[in-house]
Amino acid sequence: MIKKIDHIAIAVDNIDESIKKFRDVLGLEFHGTEVVPGQQVIVASFRVGDIDIELTAPTGTDSPVGKFLVKHGPGIHHLAFEVDDIAAQIHEFQEKGVRMVHKEGQSGADNAQIAFVHPKSFSGVLLELKEKCRVK
Repeated sequence: MIKKIDHIAIAVDNIDESIKKFRDVLGLEFHGTEVVPGQQVIVASFRVGDIDIELTAPTGTDSPVGKFLVKHGPGIHHLAFEVDDIAAQIHEFQEKGVRMVHKEGQSGADNAQIAFVHPKSFSGVLLELKEKCRVK
């Protein structure tokens, strides 16, 4: 079940310059950066109300975000929804004919499990499903 919008990800060419703009010009609360090796990105997080803004820069030219930047340039990359159970949500979407980029959860930022939904399934919008890490 989709619980809420978790974050909006923006693909950027230069993470340091982008952090300065979002922090110093917009005055957003900066929460730091994290390298996510499995996704080949560095993510800078900001909080706006109940939603995060993630600036996402590629760590390699072959990364999905790197390819996105070459094709589209900087801009909104994806919209992420928090879910209770990523495996169940992937299964439900597949049962409904939704095309998935990932057929099972992948390691994402904040130790979360993530999976992307193909943009062709949602009017050209790349969606991310995110199951937050459960503290035991």
